[in-house]
Order: sequence, then C-alpha cells, then structure tokens
Amino acid sequence: MSEKKSHLSRRNFLGFAGMTAILPLAACQTVTRTPGKSAVASSSASSNMQAIRSASGLGGLSANSALERAALQQAGYMASAGRMSHTTSWGRGFASRVRDNEIRGLAAENIAVGSMDMDELFARWMASPPHRRNMLDPKFTRFGLAYAESANGSTKRYWALVLAA
Repeated sequence: MSEKKSHLSRRNFLGFAGMTAILPLAACQTVTRTPGKSAVASSSASSNMQAIRSASGLGGLSANSALERAALQQAGYMASAGRMSHTTSWGRGFASRVRDNEIRGLAAENIAVGSMDMDELFARWMASPPHRRNMLDPKFTRFGLAYAESANGSTKRYWALVLAA
C-alpha cells in the first residue's frame, strides 16, 4: 500500500507541476500563459471573498496554505483529466484530500471550469445555491483557491475553492 501511495504521490506531483491554471478565475493582472501551469490565487480571491461575505454581514476568510494545497491538487487533477469532478480517477474524493492535507473540522469545496475571469467565477458560484451556501457559511474562517490550465494550450481553467472552519 505504501508503494502505491508513494507512486500516486509522485504521479500527482509530476502531473501538477506540468499544469497551468484550470478554472476561469482570472486575476486583474496580465499573466503570460504557459499551458499546463497551476497557480494558487489568493490575493484577488481574498478581495472577492471579503466583498461577498461582508455584503452578507459576515467576516472575511483568511488564505490558508493547507487549503490552497488541497485546492491545487484538485485543480491539477481536473486539468489533467480534462473534466470537472470532486473525485479523482483513483476514487479519492474531497474527504480523502482533506484528511491527507491534515485539514480538521468542517470543510467544503466548490469547483468550476471555463475561460472566465475571477469576478465571473465568483458571480457564477454566488448564483448557484449550493456554492453560495458554502461561501456564506458563517462557520468557515479559512479558504484556499487554486486553478490549473489545460495542458493542451486552451484557455480553459479548472478551479477549486476549499473552505474550512
């Protein structure tokens, strides 16, 4: 089992290292696209999350490296698979990623895919009741947001937002 886990860890690392941003969360800055690139998107995301939550009378969320790592893993997986899913092809879901990244307590995940900018991404999540509920849960205090681009050179990004108490 540990050989298999080690193999999957190396495979995940190599797959993520060769990817770019996946979901359509575009920042307000010019970025040179390199197909297969991955990125953690915390500064623009913090502004969006703060605005969304304060409009609902909630406190902001702080960016968290463990949550960013879990989000980047999922974004990378989706980009490499070319599909949006909370579960990897190995049958590992959100609960496994949370456990593996030593995230304790209540947690949730929003995912998306497309060629949209960050404002549009958050607007779409806010228009979806389950995604909105996750972002406005008053128990959550931390978040991690990441994206990975398709390695095929398209502008499609796969996004993952992980929230936790």
